[in-house]
Amino acid sequence: MVGIPPGFVYIARQLHCLVRPLALAYAGVRIWTIVFEEPAPRWLRVSVYLFSIPMAAACSVLHAYLRDRREAARRRAVLAPRVKSIWPGGLDIILSVAQDFRSGHIGSPFDRYCEEYGPVVNVRIMFEDQILTTEPKHIKAILATQFSSFEKGPVLWDQVNALLGTGVFNSDGEIWKFHRSMKRPFFSKDRISHFDIFEKHAKDALNQAKARLHEGYPVDFQDMICRFTLDSATEFLLGKCVSSLSAGLAYPKNSTSGKDKDCTDHPANAFARAFSDAQSNVTFRGGFGTLWRLAEFWSDRVKKDMEVCHRFIDPVLKVALQMKRSMKEAGQVRTEEKGAFEDTLLGHLVNCTEDPIVVRDETLNILMVARDTTASTLTFLVYMLSQHPDVLKRLRAEVLSTVGNSRRPTNEDVRDMKYMRAAINETLRFYPPVPFNVRTSVEAVIWPSVNGDSPIYIPPKTRTLYSVFLMHRRKDLWGPDAEIFDPDRFLDERLKYLTSNPFIFLPL
Repeated sequence: MVGIPPGFVYIARQLHCLVRPLALAYAGVRIWTIVFEEPAPRWLRVSVYLFSIPMAAACSVLHAYLRDRREAARRRAVLAPRVKSIWPGGLDIILSVAQDFRSGHIGSPFDRYCEEYGPVVNVRIMFEDQILTTEPKHIKAILATQFSSFEKGPVLWDQVNALLGTGVFNSDGEIWKFHRSMKRPFFSKDRISHFDIFEKHAKDALNQAKARLHEGYPVDFQDMICRFTLDSATEFLLGKCVSSLSAGLAYPKNSTSGKDKDCTDHPANAFARAFSDAQSNVTFRGGFGTLWRLAEFWSDRVKKDMEVCHRFIDPVLKVALQMKRSMKEAGQVRTEEKGAFEDTLLGHLVNCTEDPIVVRDETLNILMVARDTTASTLTFLVYMLSQHPDVLKRLRAEVLSTVGNSRRPTNEDVRDMKYMRAAINETLRFYPPVPFNVRTSVEAVIWPSVNGDSPIYIPPKTRTLYSVFLMHRRKDLWGPDAEIFDPDRFLDERLKYLTSNPFIFLPL
């Protein structure tokens, strides 16, 4: 349905839900006429047509609830407690999620629900169940022990398709395995421990920051670090740096220096801004389930942003595909040329497939996580260090004693700096780049019981959200000081089971 407004697409998909009860109402009115040999009273006909759709919806919801409760009881399990809603269809929940997304943290309303209802709660929006869990055993079930019982699902695919296409983060089953196997050989230990690219761009960013501070202006660290990660990621993955740092760091909006204060017109920054806006709009959709198309009734906002991104990245991909064809036609190429080409993710991908859409989708998928996870972690780490000078002092002492003040760190140095690892882990506990993730059950699932409570029954085709962010706020796991930034907790023997559990620190 290319080019059709999202709202029309939603209505077309739901049309059968509207036509069916109206058809039954019409059949009932006709039967009345045949049985009683006269038309039904006008008030009765109007009432039947008006209430046929809401009555059908109510009956469908009630039937689903009774069916799920019966199936749960048959398995000696219970349904997840449901958040109480004042307005029909959970409209008050939708407004709460939307308000917190715009003005606060997206996790705030879900944090309140977990405090009130427990670690597993059903956040029902427009009669669609969304089971949220912060329980480590349930997260482990989704990602490991019951992995085959969950998939990303059609709702998530519909929400993020304009952003991620058919990439690894928006695919299931054999397609997911194909994408995973296609890129896995590229991410070897030798490549990810190669620091030359990152050192070059880090020096550029820091030198510009020093120059700006010498001018007497503050530096927007988040903006700077986003440019640094974008330049590093594009050179590492594509073999071509977008050079967003070359536009210069932005001056404060209240600057009166008379110098150029706006570098947003730089092509790389236009790409970065559009890519970020697309991700924000996709996240906003997550709170609406299948109703996101009504919130973007006339225009797909993500698609508009991605058109900017595609215009920027498509020429790079075109050159890579042409180079691959030239190499194939030539038959023999110099070893150093081939090695340089295949030493990038893009070169690796075009050696696996020449489908430009697949290459573009996979490149954008990896570029997104390469940029966002690093930029988010570094931004919040520096923020937390600014708020905790004692941690900064201890971390600086560890870096100087391990690396010194001039030598570049090695992979072994990074592994030996345990307090740095602890500080990063503690930052990720407070500010994970991905606070929520979504899966859909493909069959009936039983989540294990916790602390003697009954197991939780998850019906088929039910959206489940798991949150490592909210799990880390639970005082029953972390103690009464759960909201205190304290890297030492990761060096404490009593919490070793948390740091050794791969399902706890998913952002890493």
